[in-house]
Amino acid sequence: MTIDPTTLTIKDAHDALTKKAYTSVELTEAVLSRAKQENPDINAYAELFDDALTAAKEADTLLEKGEGNELTGIPLAIKDNMLMAGKISASGSKILMNHRAVYDGTVVRGLKEAGAVIVGRTNMDEFAMGSSSESCVYGPVKNPIDPTRVPGGSSGGSAASVAMGGALGAFGSDTGGSIRQPASFCGIVGMKPTYGAVSRYGLMAMASSLDQIGPFAKTVADAEILYSAIATHDQHDSTSVPMDHALRTILPRKEKLTIGIPESFVAMDGLDADVRENFRDMIAFLKDAGHTIKTIELPSLPYALSVYYVIMPAEVSANLSRYDGIRYGFSKEADTLAKVYAESRGEGFGKEARRRILMGTYVLSAGYYDAYYNKAVAVRRLIADEFARAFQSVDVIATPTAPSPAYKLGEKSTDPLQMYLGDIFTVPANIAGIPAISVPSGTVVRDSAELPVGIQFMAAPFHEDRLFAIGKDVEKKKSTVPSSVE
Repeated sequence: MTIDPTTLTIKDAHDALTKKAYTSVELTEAVLSRAKQENPDINAYAELFDDALTAAKEADTLLEKGEGNELTGIPLAIKDNMLMAGKISASGSKILMNHRAVYDGTVVRGLKEAGAVIVGRTNMDEFAMGSSSESCVYGPVKNPIDPTRVPGGSSGGSAASVAMGGALGAFGSDTGGSIRQPASFCGIVGMKPTYGAVSRYGLMAMASSLDQIGPFAKTVADAEILYSAIATHDQHDSTSVPMDHALRTILPRKEKLTIGIPESFVAMDGLDADVRENFRDMIAFLKDAGHTIKTIELPSLPYALSVYYVIMPAEVSANLSRYDGIRYGFSKEADTLAKVYAESRGEGFGKEARRRILMGTYVLSAGYYDAYYNKAVAVRRLIADEFARAFQSVDVIATPTAPSPAYKLGEKSTDPLQMYLGDIFTVPANIAGIPAISVPSGTVVRDSAELPVGIQFMAAPFHEDRLFAIGKDVEKKKSTVPSSVE
C-alpha cells in the first residue's frame, strides 16, 4: 500500500494501522523519507531523531496486542523549545546549542506514553521571538507552499513539517500567535488552547503568563485528537487547571453557533484587501450554513498589541536572565565575571532576543515600571473583561488570523515594527488567556502563486469544543467549491 504523508491524516493513519494495512515502522519510514527529501530546501527540522524507528517498532508491539490509542504509531514533531530526555533542546539559540534535556516535559511524556513516534525537533525563531522563523540559529525556515516566502513564526518549523508531509502532526508554542499565524501561512490548522489547559512543564519559558503548547494538523479533527491527548492537569505546573475545576465544565453541544464579529477591529487599516474579502466570504458561508452572525464591540482590542509588547518583553527579560554563560549553555571566556556575562550573552543571543531583553528591562526599570508595565497589566484586565462580556451573548468570535498572506523572506526582517503588526489579530487571545484556532479559509494570489490564508475563532476559556465544531463547518466550504474555482 502506497503511503502519501502529504495528504494522510492522523485519523486515516490510525484506521490503517488498526486494520493492519501497514505498520508504524512502514508509516514512519515514509514520513522520514519525505522529511529527508524536503528538509534541505525547507529547513523545517533542526534534527531528525535516529531512534524514531525504534519507537515505531515499540508502537507496533502495542498495536499487535490490540492496545494503544489514536496516537499510537503516529509520526509527530515537537518544537525545539520542548524538552525530550537525551535530546538537544536549543530553543533556536546559539546560547543553548549543546543543551541536552535530562527529563521529558509533560506533553512529550504524554506522547511517549500514548505510543506516538516523535520523529524530530523543529526549527524556530530564537526563544520563540519572531513571526517569520528567520531568526533561527539553524537558518531560516521556508514556506513549503512557496519557498521564497516565510512560513510564519515562531513555530514555523512545526507548521512547515506538517505542510510538507514531514510529520502527520506537530506541536508548537503560542505566546502571541506563534501557532496560529504559521498555520495560516502554511495552509493547515493550528490551535492555541486555553491558558492552563495544557501543562507548560518542560517548555522553555519565553513569557510565562502567555505561553501555551498547542497542535498543528492537516484537519480540525486531527487537531482535536492532538489536543485531547495533551489537555490534562499536571501538578508540576502551578498554572495547570485541575480536570474537575468548574472552568473545565463542558456546555451542552449546540448545532448552530452565534458568531461575534468585532466589526471596527476587522475594518481597521492595515488588513490586506484580499484577506478581508476572503474573511467576509467565509462569514457569509457560515451564515448560509445556519449560524447566527452578530456584530460586537470590543473597545480595548486595538490596544492588545501595545499591551503585548510591554508585558511579553518584561517577562522575556526575567526568564532569559538565567542564561548567563555560567550555569549551562554557551559561555565566552573573559577576565572578569561581568565580561563573561556580557560577552556570552552578546554572542549567544541573536539580535531580536537582545532587542526584546532590552525592551523588557527598560519597562521594568525604576521610573518606568508604573508608566508602562503596570498600565499594560491594567489594560490586559480590561481586554479580558470585555471578552468575558462578549461571550455572554456569542459562542465564538471570528477575525482573520493574519492581516496578510505569507510575505517574502527578508521582506520585514529589517523592520521589526511591521513584523510586530502581523500579530494584531492573534495576540488578544493570549492576553485574555482564551482558546483560539486558525483554519484554512481559502487562497489569495500573489506573484502568480496561490497563498493560503486562515480564519481565526476565539472562544471562552475551556470551550475548545466550540472551536472544533465551527472549524469543521469551515472545512465543509472546501467540499462545496469546485477545484477549478478554488
